[in-house]
Amino acid sequence: MAFQMPFRFGSKSTTPSMDSRARQSKMMEYDQPLVWVTLLLMLLGMVMVYSASISLPDSPKYVNYVRWQNTYFVQRQAMFIGISLIAGLFVFRIRIADLQKAAPYLFTATLVMLFLVLVPGLGSVVNGSRRWLSLVVIKIQPSELMKVVAVLYAADYTVRKQEYMHKLTKGFMPMAAAVGVVGLLLLLEPDLGAFGVIVCIAMGILFLGGINAIWFGGIGLVLVAIFGSIIALSKFRRERYFAYLNPWEEDNALNKAYQLTHSLIAFGRGEIFGVGLGGSVEKLHYLPEAHTDFLMAVIGEELGLAGVLVVIALFYWLVKRAFDIGRQAIAIDQTFAGLTAKGIGIWIGVQTFINMGVNLGLLPTKGLTLPLMSYGGTGVVINCIGLAILLRIDYENRVLMRGGRL
Repeated sequence: MAFQMPFRFGSKSTTPSMDSRARQSKMMEYDQPLVWVTLLLMLLGMVMVYSASISLPDSPKYVNYVRWQNTYFVQRQAMFIGISLIAGLFVFRIRIADLQKAAPYLFTATLVMLFLVLVPGLGSVVNGSRRWLSLVVIKIQPSELMKVVAVLYAADYTVRKQEYMHKLTKGFMPMAAAVGVVGLLLLLEPDLGAFGVIVCIAMGILFLGGINAIWFGGIGLVLVAIFGSIIALSKFRRERYFAYLNPWEEDNALNKAYQLTHSLIAFGRGEIFGVGLGGSVEKLHYLPEAHTDFLMAVIGEELGLAGVLVVIALFYWLVKRAFDIGRQAIAIDQTFAGLTAKGIGIWIGVQTFINMGVNLGLLPTKGLTLPLMSYGGTGVVINCIGLAILLRIDYENRVLMRGGRL
């Protein structure tokens, strides 16, 4: 007994710490469900891009791609996903504190790129819009890059100006000026959709950062007036808006509302469980841009309401998880990381809502892709970079909660 009692006493005092260390060692170093949901959306998107683009080489518009037959777009999408994963792994290794330091410089560099897009010879015109910057080997879309950079810049700005958030001149006006310059360059491309997403990102982060509620409401009304004026003063935007209000009128259905009406027909044909993978009729040159902006309509036609609800549920989970990670970061005094995580949630959520709303006829037609799923190199890569930053924030949260150092 003289030997056993000290042993028992000692084991009682050390067992809890040993159990605690065991639990800590079993804590996942990264958010595995977030990774799997991201991969699932990208792979489902690749399948649907293949289905939506399989007939495109038959169109005169895509005659240059006929040498690749009907696998051209899916091969490129697979390549984009591979590049995205590599870029994501690289960004994941960057500390959030380093991203905060780099945020103003990244914003300035991206602003320069938006200007270079407008320079003849550097910017490429596709479907009447000058949104791509030619870099000999590849083309990139600076407006997509600006979305993730806007998240970082707005979060850094809010942290630096925290004591002035209740003041209009020192708290809001400098940020408004920066977003205004971005908006001017985007409207010259033109790219009203990207401008709208960036405004939502900036306003959302400022709101979460504690901007005065009265100023926020007033600013919101001013923004509504600005966007309304942009639509009213632009003939093609005005015509598109009125066509959206009454798409089935004969003149609209064959002109400005052509995409919308065929998108609605696709959803109608899909009913509950769809016509089957590959069975879409609308993708056969009836629905323009079926593999990019209107990919959701093809999903609705081939996979039905069931498939659409699954996609909505996955994006809902992704956005909710971003806000959960952000809330956790703020709880441990990592304000920049928390605002960045929530900003990424706002970005993905707003762009997804706009794309789905356009496809379903809830919003006027606007050229925004479905994040992670629609065809496109820059968009998929930037989406993955944003989610890699989110994963890094979650990883640093876990390290700090274990008492570790970054």
